[in-house]
Amino acid sequence: VVTLRLPGPLETAPSARVVTRAEIEDRGHVDAFDALTELPGVHLSRNGGFGGATTLRLRGATSDKALVLVDGVPVNDASAPAGGYDFSTLDLFDVDRIEVLSGPQGSLWGSDAIGGVVNVVTRPAEGARAFVEAGAYETLRGGLAVGRRDEAGALGLTLSGLTTEGISKADARDGNTERDGFDLFTAALRGERRLTDRVKVEGGLRYADSRVEYDGFSFASPTGVADGPEASEQTSWSAFAGVGFEAAGFEQALRLDGYRLERADFGPYPFAAEADRLALRWTATRTVQGVGEVLVGLEREETSADTGEGHETSDANAAFAIWRARPAPGLTTTLSLRVDDPDRYEGETTARAAFVWQAGGGVWLAGAAGQGFKTPSIFQSTWPCGFCSPAGPARGLKPERAQGYELTLGWRGARAEGSVTAYRLEVEDQIDFGFPGGYANLDRTRSDGIEAEGRVTLAPGLTARAAYAWTDAIDRTTGARLLKVPEHSGSAGIDWRGERARASLSVRAKGERADVYGRTDGYVVADLAGGWRLTDRVEVTLRVENLTDEAYQEALGYGEPGRSAYAGLKLGW
Repeated sequence: VVTLRLPGPLETAPSARVVTRAEIEDRGHVDAFDALTELPGVHLSRNGGFGGATTLRLRGATSDKALVLVDGVPVNDASAPAGGYDFSTLDLFDVDRIEVLSGPQGSLWGSDAIGGVVNVVTRPAEGARAFVEAGAYETLRGGLAVGRRDEAGALGLTLSGLTTEGISKADARDGNTERDGFDLFTAALRGERRLTDRVKVEGGLRYADSRVEYDGFSFASPTGVADGPEASEQTSWSAFAGVGFEAAGFEQALRLDGYRLERADFGPYPFAAEADRLALRWTATRTVQGVGEVLVGLEREETSADTGEGHETSDANAAFAIWRARPAPGLTTTLSLRVDDPDRYEGETTARAAFVWQAGGGVWLAGAAGQGFKTPSIFQSTWPCGFCSPAGPARGLKPERAQGYELTLGWRGARAEGSVTAYRLEVEDQIDFGFPGGYANLDRTRSDGIEAEGRVTLAPGLTARAAYAWTDAIDRTTGARLLKVPEHSGSAGIDWRGERARASLSVRAKGERADVYGRTDGYVVADLAGGWRLTDRVEVTLRVENLTDEAYQEALGYGEPGRSAYAGLKLGW
């Protein structure tokens, strides 16, 4: 798990979960919503199918409190009101795995990681592969990857695209019939090279361009959403370049990350926004006999945004350290400490302590206590409120702060494994908009929850899995439940892989949840994916989404596709 900053096996990381490339392929996942929605404690909300704005909440924390990385590059939108990330344009064709760390991770990644961290990890293409898929709603997808790997390194290029006429973003059951299309193109170049036994360089560049038609606010609709002419165009670039080398007894790494986002909305209220982020990071790691593994690091991050009200910047420096030790047989402990110095606010110090104990007989116990914080976004701290009292940008905003605690009991056997996690996440000084005062530190929130998951091998090639989450997420200021977070949610599935064929059935469920203008009903949806390998290089694929043709909503007032089928062809050589 590289998101730990001090990489280590999954078994040493409490509350770390990984969606692998094999799972993405076998279950027919197309985008991040598909891949992440089955994980317990990970709640996604989508404003209509096919490109609708998609936000993520970890353990009940609002969507701006998850730090999102692509190959370690922060991609949260600095021009968005709260600085969150929209997952709707994240294509999975070149993704190797998705790592999720739940709970406050401020001591590892600084601001924004109150609810946790999601790191999308890609890899250079090897050989050549291609796919094409077509299906319902005039949808067409395709991709091509070419690359080469040898003992000295690798270099690969991937291209992928999607176009669809889509469905009405506003729910058709409310009389909305206008179809809202979605187009997405993604290109990625990644490479690595070992120059000597002690020096390695790597880099990557990722480009995404999208256009989505959507439906916005309407006073005429009881849910606040109705057919309209709105559309949004977005272009993003993310890049990284780094060098790893051995010096002074340490494994050191120096890396430069960059991200740029441009978006424009068209409709009754058009606007344009831009965001840039540049980060310079240095780390040094050493294993000391009898002490353990130690990592120290320095960071400099510069962020700027233009939200239509002028160009603003925000900078921060940070220093951090991580110590992982094995003080007793079967016991792994991790301590981390970080000091952040943002230019607009007072410095923040965050810490985290975690342990994993392999108790024997397949039983293991893990726990963690950590802190997080989030500085006000550029939008929040500079937004000019003409009708506020007093008029003008928000004054006196403080960073949001969080504390998190968790304890996990698990068991691993030869054919089965499972775990149960109990946690608490508390956020103080949460920023919200309050009339007539504009943005202010208004709220205190708390999430208590239980996450359970397990899997069992029923027969060679046949596996069953299940996950469940109970989330009690409330605003402690008002006593109301937090928006878009169900109290009960879960998933189950069966995966089968034979010599030439494979099949996967996935079922996911969400309970009723509060939304801005009311409550969204619960639902149960089933998806089927499979493939038949004609030769070692050719596979025919089939996906059927929403098998039972369930009429449901991920977000109040927004429609989701009914039963729909997609057939494809995969080539690899």
